[in-house]
Amino acid sequence: MTKRILTMQDLSCVGQCSLTVALPVLSAYGVEAAVLPTAVLSNHTMFKSWSYLDLTPEIDNIYRYWKENGFRFDGFLLGYLGKKELMDIAERGFDEFSAEGAKIIIDPAFGDNGKLYGGFDADYVAAMRNLLRRADVILPNMTEVCFMTGLDYREKYDVDYVERAVLEMRKYTDATVIITGVELNGKIGEAINCGGKTQYVFAELLPARLHGTGDIFAAVFAAEYLNGASLEESCAAAGNFVGDCIRKTDKSHFYGANFEEVLHGGRS
Repeated sequence: MTKRILTMQDLSCVGQCSLTVALPVLSAYGVEAAVLPTAVLSNHTMFKSWSYLDLTPEIDNIYRYWKENGFRFDGFLLGYLGKKELMDIAERGFDEFSAEGAKIIIDPAFGDNGKLYGGFDADYVAAMRNLLRRADVILPNMTEVCFMTGLDYREKYDVDYVERAVLEMRKYTDATVIITGVELNGKIGEAINCGGKTQYVFAELLPARLHGTGDIFAAVFAAEYLNGASLEESCAAAGNFVGDCIRKTDKSHFYGANFEEVLHGGRS
């Protein structure tokens, strides 16, 4: 049977990120994608200006009718939430709408390159760290691991540093920890730890850094994983897909990655 996943994040009307990415990618991979938009933005925040409509007040009504209609989800994919109040709302969703064996996948999505995204603070980080206790799989990058654990952020590091980051993160959650964007020996990939030995999946390190690639990775990973692929297979598929998107993106295209052409079958 087709898996149904609920993805909870914002919707940017223009810009290749968040729900604009998650919905088409999940659907193309054969997963029924349900959405819980937390906010509507005119465009994402890499542009010089934007509007923002908070949809949090409507979620009670959405939950009410989901409950009346008996909806259940085989998985949850959480991305950019934007404010800590939504974490309690997310937990309520887990409690009320999980099918048996539902998988909870959380991408913390609050920072990169050693810095928090605009509008986030230590209270948000602490709330996200608390939410991760509910997850089955988490997808933080190294910046997010460092903010949640207190580990000193480094731009350059070795495998011992990655292993320490994994162990520090495991103090706060029993979830499978997948640190994304790990750069070692001229390659980029993921460090995967389920409680034992850390496994690594690597791909070619490309020079471009594009907005929304983390959202693309998370969507492909979630679809592959819900469809029965292993953690390693899911990471490899997601990493290769992101690489293909970067290769298909014109250098002048600053605000996202060309995932549409890759979904259409134009892989390198």
